[in-house]
Amino acid sequence: MKNLLVVINITLCILISGCKSTDPGSGFSKRIPSSYLGEKDSLNAAKINWREYFNNPILTDLIDTALNQNFDVLKSFQRIEASRAGVRASIGALLPTVSGFGSVAQRRYGLYTMDGAGNISTYINPDEIVPINLRDYYTGLQTSWEIDIWGKLRNRKKSAVARFFGSIEAKNLIVTNIIADVANHYYQLQALDNKLEILRENIKLQENALLIVQTQKEAGITNELAVKQLEGQVLNSKNLEKETLQEILETENRINFLLGRFPQSVRRDKDQYKDSLNFIVNVGAPADLLGNRPDIRQSEFQLKAAKADVKAAQAAFYPSLNLTGAYGYQAYKTGVLFRSPESIAYTIFGGLTAPLLNRSQIKAEFQNANAAQTEALYNYQQSVINGHIEVYNELAKLKRLQEIHDLRTRESQALSESVDISTELFKSGRANYLEVIISQQKSLDAQLLLVEARKRQNITKTNIYKALGGGWR
Repeated sequence: MKNLLVVINITLCILISGCKSTDPGSGFSKRIPSSYLGEKDSLNAAKINWREYFNNPILTDLIDTALNQNFDVLKSFQRIEASRAGVRASIGALLPTVSGFGSVAQRRYGLYTMDGAGNISTYINPDEIVPINLRDYYTGLQTSWEIDIWGKLRNRKKSAVARFFGSIEAKNLIVTNIIADVANHYYQLQALDNKLEILRENIKLQENALLIVQTQKEAGITNELAVKQLEGQVLNSKNLEKETLQEILETENRINFLLGRFPQSVRRDKDQYKDSLNFIVNVGAPADLLGNRPDIRQSEFQLKAAKADVKAAQAAFYPSLNLTGAYGYQAYKTGVLFRSPESIAYTIFGGLTAPLLNRSQIKAEFQNANAAQTEALYNYQQSVINGHIEVYNELAKLKRLQEIHDLRTRESQALSESVDISTELFKSGRANYLEVIISQQKSLDAQLLLVEARKRQNITKTNIYKALGGGWR
């Protein structure tokens, strides 16, 4: 026993010398800012349920359908089940394996051998000599067990558990993205509906102006050039109408794809789109991102898994202790196979194995695990910075877009009044047709830009909720 311990100690000294791990740290190496844009907020919109955050029954119904039918969400649940199976497998590796077995064999010893010379005159029972062609029937149970001395199997289990929780966070990330995508496409669809309505209203105004010019031409007040100019303006607006109808169709089908269904009309409320958009989003503290954003939480679990992988790879350098055994019945013929205790057979074996000649392969696997651990740390730090920047940008954009929306509203009102004024002046002959065309075109552009400003506000409201890590709860 003393000699065995000496051998083990010498072997460990040789092996440990080649397996030093690099510890990249366990947390975030940079100091996280205390606030966004210098504003401190104790509340956080990410903790609000998405049904309350969007507060639109039609939109929430669409999101509900997407969460139940979207293929990316459904696939993420299967990846969770695969990770769960990995956890069960790692737990099973810690336990002994027991299996039933049975074998049938026949042996013949050479007569001019030690076995043959000994068996030819040996009685297997009082009345029968060992036959030259000896059959062997064996049935019973066998077991094997690797005793986890150095924690290799336990660390593999920790890695599997961390990856299981990481797969849950991956599903949460998909859920957050799906909610944001459905909401943003819904807002885009509402914007296109309003754009189409504005175009059709302007087409009516342009057609009325064209009718006036045609009447004036017939009366000799104006010429063919004015008619063609206004006619071209009407055709251009009708062309925009057709393009908008195609955009509406494609946007509807993008929503249908997210909802996991074939093309069909998407229910929406275009009037609600014109409601006031003065809203404030509570963003909380930047440190809240560590617990709210699924991508950060996923990268954190991946880092934990990578650290456990390093420890498991490090333990591969050490000797492993394996116990094996078998218990059953063995005989040379079936008639006496289950005779007890004469036919009972068992074996017990304990073995200590240590890698010597293949250390380069084990060392390469250890270095690979070390590099993966460092990469996982960088991914974690990168996800934290990326999350902070996303919230920072969306918060700044939200404030700018409110100012832009207010200015676009005033611009649209002013230019809409200019259309009425130029039309009245044109009817009385105090303005020419070019002034009518220009005022109508500017008013149309202003109205479309106002719709675009509203859409950008809604999308930013969704994006900041997503950036904060909302939606998956």
